Amino acid sequence: MDVRRSAERYRGGDPAAGIESLHAFSFGPHYDPDNLRFGAVIACNEETLAPGAGFDEHPHSHTEIVTWVVEGELTHRDTAGHESLVRPGDVQRLSSAGGVRHVERNAGDVPLRFVQMWLAPLEPGGEPAYDLVHGIADSTPYAVPEAAAMLHVRRLAPGERTAVPDAAFVYAQVVRGEVVLGGRTLGPGDSARVTDAQDLEAVAMEAAELLLWEMARPRVGPHPSDGAP
Repeated sequence: MDVRRSAERYRGGDPAAGIESLHAFSFGPHYDPDNLRFGAVIACNEETLAPGAGFDEHPHSHTEIVTWVVEGELTHRDTAGHESLVRPGDVQRLSSAGGVRHVERNAGDVPLRFVQMWLAPLEPGGEPAYDLVHGIADSTPYAVPEAAAMLHVRRLAPGERTAVPDAAFVYAQVVRGEVVLGGRTLGPGDSARVTDAQDLEAVAMEAAELLLWEMARPRVGPHPSDGAP
């Protein structure tokens, strides 16, 4: 198990434009050949947008983009005709496939904070697709078959335990609170990369929200070159 602390993330974004970003993997101008991906995950970005701030229209391709809002509301619009408002508890997925462009903004009057995770698909190309699940229930898995991955969302009460999926790769991201995973304490923004996970559990030290990616062993896939969420 490889634990990565929030403070170790690469700081990006454009603070002058109201955009603050923390990147867990090699991303945009920050190139780290030893940190390109884990399983299917090729990016895990923590984004904070001030009211009115956002990412203007930009392209994506060959990437499964999954967004989890922590605070505020995210306005999404893409060139495939989808326009939506994403709130805490919602799971948004944009399959960029052969290519799509989108806009992400904070149109509200309070700061927006979200976690965005990019996964490499098993096969490139295809037609773009969009999905939005409002208020996903605790422990309900969300499948991303294009990347042979499954997202598990856990909201844990103090002292509550949850099993970690047995899988070739598990990527754990603490959204809020504090959990102990495999004997290691993880706080907000911390993550763990577990290879060949088996018989692991996470225990909440306080009320916590935890994202767990369960992934099969991937084939080598493309890595996106664009640097915007």
